[in-house]
Parts: sequence; C-alpha cells; structure tokens
Amino acid sequence: MAPSSHPTLVYLHYWAGSSHAWQGVAAALGPEYPSLAPDLGGFGGSPAPAGGYSVDAYADSVAAYIKDKQLTRYVLVGHSMGGKIALALAARQPTGLAGVALLSPSPPTAEPMTEQDRQDSLKAYGKPAEAEKTFHTITARPQSPTNKELIIQDNLRSSKGAWDAWLLHGSRENIAARMCDVQVPCAIIAGDQDQIMSPSVHGLETLPLLPDDTPLEIIGGAGHLLPYDAPAEVADLLSDFVSRLPLR
Repeated sequence: MAPSSHPTLVYLHYWAGSSHAWQGVAAALGPEYPSLAPDLGGFGGSPAPAGGYSVDAYADSVAAYIKDKQLTRYVLVGHSMGGKIALALAARQPTGLAGVALLSPSPPTAEPMTEQDRQDSLKAYGKPAEAEKTFHTITARPQSPTNKELIIQDNLRSSKGAWDAWLLHGSRENIAARMCDVQVPCAIIAGDQDQIMSPSVHGLETLPLLPDDTPLEIIGGAGHLLPYDAPAEVADLLSDFVSRLPLR
C-alpha cells in the first residue's frame, strides 16, 4: 500500500478519559487517515508526565511523543483538556505541524467552572456512582454498553494526581497571550447539547484568539463527549479540514 498523502492525526483526549475515546472517529475516517492516540500522563494507566501536570508539561510530553514517532507532517486533534494542550504546543510552532482541530476545547483562558463544581469534582474522584453521573452529564446521545463501560472505567482509573492537578491548576491556566503564535489553520467543533462548555464559550473565549478564518462547527444533538456522541460527524469535519490544509 502506498503511503498516505494525509498528515498523521495526533489525537489528545479529554480529562479523565483515554485514547479509547478516538476509536469510533478513527474507524469512521478509515485507514487512509493515519493516526496516533497517546494516553496523556496520569490517564488511561499512563505514568505522570516527567515535568508534572501543568499544561506545558503535557505539551512537552506530546512533543516528545511526536519526535519519538518521527512525524514529519501532522495535525493535533485535541478534545477538551487535550484542546488546551494542543494549543499550548501549537503556539511553539513545532516543525511538521499542519493544523489544529479542537473538539469542545478547554479555552486558552481559565476554564469556566464554579468553585462549587470544582469542589464537587474533587470529591467525586474514584467513586463509581459519581462516574456514572458524570457519564450522563457529558454524553447527550445513547451509548452502547461497551462505550458506557469504557467512559466510566476511564474515569475511575485516572490517577488522583492528574485528576486534582487539572481541576486545581491546569483548567485555571491562562495561555491566551501565546495564541498569537498559533499560525497554522485551526477549526473548532462543538456539540449544541454540551453541558460542560456550551458553543458560546468557544465563540467568546477561544475563537477570537485563533486565526481569522477559523470555523466554529456545531453538531446538533451532541454533548461534550463528541468522539463518542458523534464519531461520524466528527470524522466528516476532520476529513474536510484536512482536505483544506496547504501542502507543505
């Protein structure tokens, strides 16, 4: 088989998730779209990032992963927490980066979260009943029993260090001043039933900081977990985004 002409999609998952989240999207895109999906430090059973749990430490670990895989042309596809990490890395203008696609991204500014929600989330760590409740909050479409189990188990196997660090620090980090250094094409995809971050959050907090022609695509009936709720729609939008990237 001839090498693919498409850049490699590097999928970065959501907080309390894992690389499992991207299986449906990757399947919908097919083998002609090469992809990689690392488990971010402290999630999916992976060890903590070498430099800690800050957004930049995660960006460092993703950069090292990309270097290890010897990628020469790639697109960062970041979901929620993974979106903020993707933006931090993109602002460094790494060699080979062709574009950034953001799914319901945590904004470059401090993530909108009430102190009560933050404390409730901290207390929810490791509790199956709370993981089940979270599942119903972050999905909007019916899920297969297999997907439901994956989402809940990913939540429960998150390390406490990674769990707490994002809630207390990473989600609050403000990297907005660096966004002028993001020079590659970008796209934002959001679900109109997202109970964590509504499309208006992306329109107000993220879109104005990205290149002028960045689209904000809305998927009807989808919640926060877009890779699970709408894998086919996400795949179609990613395919369209990749097709428009300049060849270089």
